[in-house]
Amino acid sequence: MRLYEQKNWWKRVLLLIAMGIAVFSLWYTHRLAQKLAHEEEKKVMLWANATKALLKTEGDFNFLLDIVKDNETIPVILVDDEGKFVSNRNLDSARANDQKYLSEQLEIMKTQHEPIKILYDEKNNRYNYLYYKNSVILTQLKRYPYYQLSIIGVFILVSYFAFSSSRKAEQNQVWVGMSKETAHQLGTPISSLNAWIGLIRESEKSEQEEYLNELQNDVKRLELITERFSKIGSAPELKSEKVGEVLADSIRYLNSRTSDKVEFILENEDEETTALMNIPLFEWVVENLCKNAIDAMTGVGKITMQIHSEAEKVLIDITDTGKGIAPSKFKTVFKPGFTTKKRGWGLGLSLAKRIIEEYHQGKIFVKDSSEKGTTFRIELKA
Repeated sequence: MRLYEQKNWWKRVLLLIAMGIAVFSLWYTHRLAQKLAHEEEKKVMLWANATKALLKTEGDFNFLLDIVKDNETIPVILVDDEGKFVSNRNLDSARANDQKYLSEQLEIMKTQHEPIKILYDEKNNRYNYLYYKNSVILTQLKRYPYYQLSIIGVFILVSYFAFSSSRKAEQNQVWVGMSKETAHQLGTPISSLNAWIGLIRESEKSEQEEYLNELQNDVKRLELITERFSKIGSAPELKSEKVGEVLADSIRYLNSRTSDKVEFILENEDEETTALMNIPLFEWVVENLCKNAIDAMTGVGKITMQIHSEAEKVLIDITDTGKGIAPSKFKTVFKPGFTTKKRGWGLGLSLAKRIIEEYHQGKIFVKDSSEKGTTFRIELKA
């Protein structure tokens, strides 16, 4: 399993665990709320029966009064069959006689529970109706899981952003450290090669000249690579450059080091089109995209580079005739560690994205892909 897939697998596992905890919390709290609601319903029924008995009793009713008084949590309103308020309990004491307030509370109670009928005049078949609503404790208990989930959600978001920032800072340090170390390591063999080339030129004057020129070109390329790595971690200098010439140079270099079965095509609407760029870093991006394209085409096909302007932007489309990328992977391909190759770290496109978006303030994305090929688009400031 590849590095990126492993990270995604762990993310899914952690997300499932978090969802499981949330579902269990909701289910358990719901069960508690149901039990409490059932207990409150029994308590109200007992209260109603006690009230009914009080209306009929002529003897000792202290016990019944104790039952009625024992309700200190469940709000209740007693109305007669004409809808007039008879009594109420556990409502706002300061507004207990406010008809508007009682009417509002009655409407709330009607939406929560069916009223309990209390027959108080059998001869005339007269009833009182006892309305009630959930106690403050039950209401809070029902809302609790949502408060809990909100707090957990905020905590997870804050933790995620804190972790992402920390991870990004760590990645930046790794990138910079790796780049500086690579530049340092390349410096010694480059110096040595330059010295050897000088010695060979002094001793060999004839048929070795062509080979020496190619060797010199490769040394210059190593110097360019060193320069690229040394720029990682520091703000590069951007200059207005002719995009067509820069891409032509990249194609010239790739042509001499790529199979004849790969054809490079450059289409340029205007040779004077310029964009703000750092040539060594931008060429690095182009080479990464082309090398990935060659792999996707298994070493046979065409790579077309198109340049066109749009408002204050320069658009560069690099299209191959490879096997294509699944739409679900359009953003994933730029993630560190993602690769479809058996060998490699999956850092090429991630580095390309960093160079274009962070250093050039531009954009790079998969514009289109199918079984016939893939098009990457680069947007730079004109």
